[in-house]
Parts: sequence; structure tokens; C-alpha cells
Amino acid sequence: MPTQGSAHTPAGELDARYSSALNPRPGAAEVTATEWAEAQRQLEGAEIFWLSTVRSDGRLHVTPVIAAWYEGVLYFSTGPQEQKARNLAHDAHCALTTGGNSLTEGLDLVVEGTAVRVEDPAVVEGMIGAYEAKYGAHITSPEGTFHGIGDAIRKGDVATFAVAPSTAYGFGRDGGVYTHTRWAF
Repeated sequence: MPTQGSAHTPAGELDARYSSALNPRPGAAEVTATEWAEAQRQLEGAEIFWLSTVRSDGRLHVTPVIAAWYEGVLYFSTGPQEQKARNLAHDAHCALTTGGNSLTEGLDLVVEGTAVRVEDPAVVEGMIGAYEAKYGAHITSPEGTFHGIGDAIRKGDVATFAVAPSTAYGFGRDGGVYTHTRWAF
């Protein structure tokens, strides 16, 4: 079960076909791959992710989730009977996506991997701590949207999944200068 990400920092590879390197504009001459440290910083700070899974009949299912980057792995949770949990039981391959909606600024990220159900109490506690540190009052306050999720996870009423990246992509936009970076783990 992947409870920790890769021990090495993946090198980013710029795909010039989808970057400003082939369509030069001011500032694009020196376009380079996005550093993994920047992608990881964005993963740590992103509040909403879009989880893509596949239904048993092959249709896609995409839904927003909260997730925490903890020890090199993205963690998210869901009810064990929800569609995404049923999809992952049949095919654990998935993608978590986050980013912005601006055409000229930001960094969109796609993390592909295999979702593994987390049941180790020490890992569960670490993940809950990461959730609480990241989402604060949304989880810790009685008025919070996700208040009580930690206890529900501990009791097994909520399923927790870990996705260690197998491949990740970054689609950067900086004043109209575009980059497409691929990281392999």
C-alpha cells in the first residue's frame, strides 16, 4: 500500500509541442519545465481537487473532493457507498486534478495514480492531521462543513484513499507564456 511518495524528486520534462517554445511570444524564449517543488507547493495549497474515476460500465465519473498532500501522497476520503468508492473498488486507477480557470495565469495539475484504501491507524492519524492543518475550521469547528470527518474516518464510516503519483502533469500559464511539464515517478 503506498503510504509514502517517491523518495526522489522527479525531473520535469517540458513538452515543447504544447508549450510556448514552439509558438514564441515575448518571454517565451527561455520557457522551461516547471520544477516539482512548485507543483508540490500548489498541491499542498489547493483546496479543491477533481477526482476522475471510471464506472464499471466504462463511463467516466468526475467529482470534486477535498484532499491533502501528506508525505508525498494525495489523500482524500469518501463514503464507502458513494459512486467514487464503488468505481475505485472496480478500477483503482484515477486522476486528481486542481488548478485555476484563468487563460493567462496559473498552474493546472493532474496527478495520475492508483487509489489504495488506507486502514493503517498511524497513516490515518497523519492524514487526519494533514486535513485539519490544511482545512482548519472547516474540519475542526462544530460549524465547519466537514466537522466530525476525523472521527468518521477513525471509525471506518468514511473511506480514506491514498494516491501516490505515477505520473503528473503541469500546465502553466504566465502572462500568456505556456508550459506543459510531465513528471514520472
